[in-house]
Amino acid sequence: MTTACTTGMAGDFIAADRRTLAGRIDALPSSAGLWRFITLLALGGFFELYDLFETGYISSGLLAAGVFHTGSAGVFGIADQAAFASATFLGLFVGASLLAPYADRFGRRLTFMCALAWYGAFSLLMAFQQSAEMIILCRFLVGIGLGIELVTIDTYLSEWVPTQLRSRAFAFSFFIQFLSVPAVALMSWWLVPQTILGLEGWRWVVIAGALCSLVIWFIRKNLPESARWLAQQGRHQEAHRVLSAMEQRCGIAPGEDFSDSDAAAQLPKKGRFSEIWAPAYRKRTLMLVVMNFFQAIGFFGFGNWLPALLSGKGATVTHSLLYAFFITLAYPLGSLICSRYADKLENKWQIVLSSLMTVVFGTLFAFMTNPVLMIICGFLITYSNAWLTFSYHAYQTEIFPTHIRARAVGFCYSFSRLSTAFSSILIGMILQYAGSEGVIAFIVLSMLMVMLSVGIYGPKTRGIDLENI
Repeated sequence: MTTACTTGMAGDFIAADRRTLAGRIDALPSSAGLWRFITLLALGGFFELYDLFETGYISSGLLAAGVFHTGSAGVFGIADQAAFASATFLGLFVGASLLAPYADRFGRRLTFMCALAWYGAFSLLMAFQQSAEMIILCRFLVGIGLGIELVTIDTYLSEWVPTQLRSRAFAFSFFIQFLSVPAVALMSWWLVPQTILGLEGWRWVVIAGALCSLVIWFIRKNLPESARWLAQQGRHQEAHRVLSAMEQRCGIAPGEDFSDSDAAAQLPKKGRFSEIWAPAYRKRTLMLVVMNFFQAIGFFGFGNWLPALLSGKGATVTHSLLYAFFITLAYPLGSLICSRYADKLENKWQIVLSSLMTVVFGTLFAFMTNPVLMIICGFLITYSNAWLTFSYHAYQTEIFPTHIRARAVGFCYSFSRLSTAFSSILIGMILQYAGSEGVIAFIVLSMLMVMLSVGIYGPKTRGIDLENI
């Protein structure tokens, strides 16, 4: 038997059988080549999250420019800011639920590249619209591309990373992706109040993200297809070739060509939606639906409405954007710090603990009026949100097999987008009638639901191969 030893985060040695596809992937060392690949994959996610988080930061500029209106003067009889956020997440819902399954049919790489080009192009188009109606429509179309991309990145990453490095890889990937949040906060603080070359500042924030995402499209054209997906499709020679190239990238000799009897090759070539409701997966599907529905309220309820929550506590627009910048530094810093211990604890318990942290510091944030204490509590809420994000993104890709992974994750993940589409309107109403304290209470109750659903019904996944969970 051909084996290789790899070292986990806890220092334990794991023997991998390099005669199988899963064994060869698990034998990939924690090398510079592997982390460069993870970085390249995460770069696209950087601009996705940039695009996603700009929702809350450019709204004040759209209001100041007279494009957006508040209250019943809005396009749909509600505040245009709420409609803008809802359109984003309705697009994400459509992309994740209806189109992400194409990653199981056409492959991770092709779906990945098409989605990246899609949302970059429509984001650029949105920057030059003059009416609230067209901006909201473009935002819906941008959301479709983002919904496909976010699911595909998670699937792609989980299928290429060794079992013992999975959580650490997701944490590091989100460190890179979350650098976009303080970036968009800082750019909004700098650009939104200005007019440059006849264009309002909010347009430059959008243009910067769109152009950079299209640049990344060219940089990432040479990413390899998922070897697991190729093997599952019966394309064994291609799977062996891309896996051998990855092994050389990681500084080890290519392993043996796995046979047609390999576990990955025995999976059906095409998954069906009904399979995610089979007895083996039904409980975990329902658990993820509930978890995604409520975690999105906590995550985006705080992230997208942070400037408004700070303004509701008496901060000026300029100060609220500056405070938000310092608070959002916790997104990348939290992911970077968590990457040091991400593989030492079950992902399900990391989800529970990070949600508890949001409950505790969210409650404290509701009672704070001092700017320094608000920033500290906001920073810790954001830290817990970063911890929650990489944990559940890794977790939900681990509990379904390759042939239905993108389909199942897309379906479950889409409920986070659906809940945010409607909760964006609800949070706007709560903020209007109950203030920042009411919004925080809504977020805290949602995170309690996350803790209960995952803590009680979530399976354990640490150290188990993707096809065996």
